[in-house]
Amino acid sequence: MPVTAPKLMIIGRDGILNHFREDHVKEPEELEPIPGALEAVAQLNHAGWHVVLATNQGGIGRGLVDMASVNAVHLRLMKMLAAKGGRIDAVFFCPHAPEEACDCRKPQPGMMFDIARRYGVDLKQVPMVADTLRDLQAAQAAGCPPHLIKTGRAAEVTEDERRQWVQSVPGTLVHEDLAAFARYLLQRDAAPKPAPSDSQGH
Repeated sequence: MPVTAPKLMIIGRDGILNHFREDHVKEPEELEPIPGALEAVAQLNHAGWHVVLATNQGGIGRGLVDMASVNAVHLRLMKMLAAKGGRIDAVFFCPHAPEEACDCRKPQPGMMFDIARRYGVDLKQVPMVADTLRDLQAAQAAGCPPHLIKTGRAAEVTEDERRQWVQSVPGTLVHEDLAAFARYLLQRDAAPKPAPSDSQGH
């Protein structure tokens, strides 16, 4: 009997779940959740969605943060989520600095391909949530439906710039924040499916 692929989504971390810091989130105490973001993950979990993080952590490659610190930050994130009734299924991250030219640092799609292999999913069915043009381009390269939320780095650019991002990645849907994205997805899932059309013309 075939195993059904899980309902899966991919989200970034900084600027989506927690406030983006130019100097990187180097220790657990620097992790500041965006209001409503952790609750949004819990709502999605309760509706059957598995949430996976895909995050560039170039601070590792630059020597600004070490693996132990990244793990400690994610442990704090998991505990904060658990307190809201939510969870992240897995964390995929790219540790390389930009100049290392790897295939996993977004906008390259390597992390998404790894996630697809791990979970046996078709990326065309896996929405990806971004707060940067780079992440939208990664979604496009991987074949994930792209969603932009207006927090993090997207909040720091003009409406015109965001519009240009959306135009450059066709099919992008825009939401105010992760909570608004969750409401959109849950409403979409709850909408009645159209009945098959009668092609016989009776």
